[in-house]
Amino acid sequence: MKAWNRRLILCAAGLGLPWAVAAAELPKVDLARAAEISAGRCALCHGADGDSSSPLYPRLAGQHHQYIAKQLGDFQSGRRKSDTMNGMSQDLTPDEMLALGVYFEQKPTKPREARDAELAAVGRFIFHRGNEFSGVAACSGCHGDQGHGTDQLPRLAGQVPRYTEAQLKSFNSRERTNDNEIMHSIASKLSELEVKAVALYISTLD
Repeated sequence: MKAWNRRLILCAAGLGLPWAVAAAELPKVDLARAAEISAGRCALCHGADGDSSSPLYPRLAGQHHQYIAKQLGDFQSGRRKSDTMNGMSQDLTPDEMLALGVYFEQKPTKPREARDAELAAVGRFIFHRGNEFSGVAACSGCHGDQGHGTDQLPRLAGQVPRYTEAQLKSFNSRERTNDNEIMHSIASKLSELEVKAVALYISTLD
């Protein structure tokens, strides 16, 4: 068995993740409070409905509520670094973090159009098949064929390309260490071309 296949299997087994996860019922939260927080803090960068208004900031619409709540908690504790988000999250309660997660998960999503079809095709290959020559595992192995992720792994589909690029580079440089360590290994093996290609392809997924 090739090394990159072993890492992929260990990734799924270690996290106890099924390959396909059915959508779970969303928890009951204070959506009015979430909308209030979003309007006052989130909308300027992430858009009123979580559809990022800037290529620098992630799309939150459709993202799993557990993942959003976890990231907010990591920003608050300092496990994930961001000059902006560390401050924005400081006075949020766990209930408010969960409410924000549910609020954004319910927002509609839409794919982006690829401006470079050939580059997107390279990204499609890497996303679904990986690169056995450099040891890069297929992204779809953990994040699903459509990039919808799970309750423990983020939705990638439709994400802002530049943000995806930035996160892959942060995993590679170990600037981001609050999530699955397998991403450090995968990101370190991606070429600059592959990073841009995968990020572009991911943005076109619905």
